[in-house]
Amino acid sequence: MRTGDFDFQLPTQLVAQRPARERDESRLLALRRADGGVSHHNFRDLPRFLRAGDLLVINDSKVIAARLRGRNHRSGGEFEVLLLEENARNDWWVMLRPGKRARLQTRIDFTTHAGAPSAVSATVIDVNDEGHRRIAFDGCGNILDELASLGEVPLPPYIKRESPNDSPEDIERYQTIYAHAPGSVAAPTAGLHFTPAVMGALRRMGVQICNVTLHVGLGTFAPVKTDDLAQHVMHEERFIVPESTAERVNAAKTEGRRVIAVGTTSVRVLESAVVGRGSRRAETSSSITARQEPRPTDDPDFRIAPGHGRTRIFIHPPYRFRVVDALLTNFHLPRSPLLMLVSAFAAPGETRGRELILSAYEQAIAQRYRFFSYGDAMLIL
Repeated sequence: MRTGDFDFQLPTQLVAQRPARERDESRLLALRRADGGVSHHNFRDLPRFLRAGDLLVINDSKVIAARLRGRNHRSGGEFEVLLLEENARNDWWVMLRPGKRARLQTRIDFTTHAGAPSAVSATVIDVNDEGHRRIAFDGCGNILDELASLGEVPLPPYIKRESPNDSPEDIERYQTIYAHAPGSVAAPTAGLHFTPAVMGALRRMGVQICNVTLHVGLGTFAPVKTDDLAQHVMHEERFIVPESTAERVNAAKTEGRRVIAVGTTSVRVLESAVVGRGSRRAETSSSITARQEPRPTDDPDFRIAPGHGRTRIFIHPPYRFRVVDALLTNFHLPRSPLLMLVSAFAAPGETRGRELILSAYEQAIAQRYRFFSYGDAMLIL
């Protein structure tokens, strides 16, 4: 398939600039895979679609205040820095703008939210083939401890704010209520709709809830730049599958109960953590590659293994899902890996899921649904 197959036109006014007044006031579009039927609901209606014994898998990664601002120590020119991945304490790969002015050994002095000088600085020590910079921080014990005063909420560029992005609303709402493990540079947005009331209602009706962790980075939100999907290689992202989660997922699959993923990040963890029946842990020494061919879903020997890993898995049609039976997600950008993943899920093992998703998107646009990170939700059953 081609990247251009996943394009669509979206009126700019449907790109959500603010979250819904209350998290669970978002709208919910339900798509039935069996017949392509679409129905329209409120997110508070989610319990109507679930049943006792279902296993809901959430991503508990926490967004860090990953956007920093600084000045060139020599020239005074301004830089914007987005933390991408920690190599070691105070050693990070970053996206840096303007990159052309950040040559090796460039020193950056960081400023506070108010634009005042801080004691924290960094030096560019490496550049990779994609133009990302590796920087070494100094003037602090750990840059993660300084983000409260230096960092901003890393809102995506289609959400327009006056700089800096440190409004109380965004600090609270660009984070799930169950966020626990710091490390993401973008929110796992499907989880933003949940409230304690919705979670409580699901638990009371017998839905089990468990967590995985995938720290959202470029692998999730970087655009596909190749025309041929087979040539696109995802960036690695770190994931964790707790022992208790692996046990619950394996029990649900054995007993024929549904596994429902909250968000594409949870899907990518679950599909990456599949191993043979005799394996004890998820892959940790090597990454799952973008071109990995999964076992068929009727293979009796697969299971989910606990452990830490790094994944490059790129899910697009046709993909044979092994674990996930239903998916709660948001509405995604054109030509994005996320749109390709949900298209694969709409018709597992086939290519017609693209048509099902784009048709549902057309109906969502006609019904004035709100799109992207702060937008409405979609449930694919």
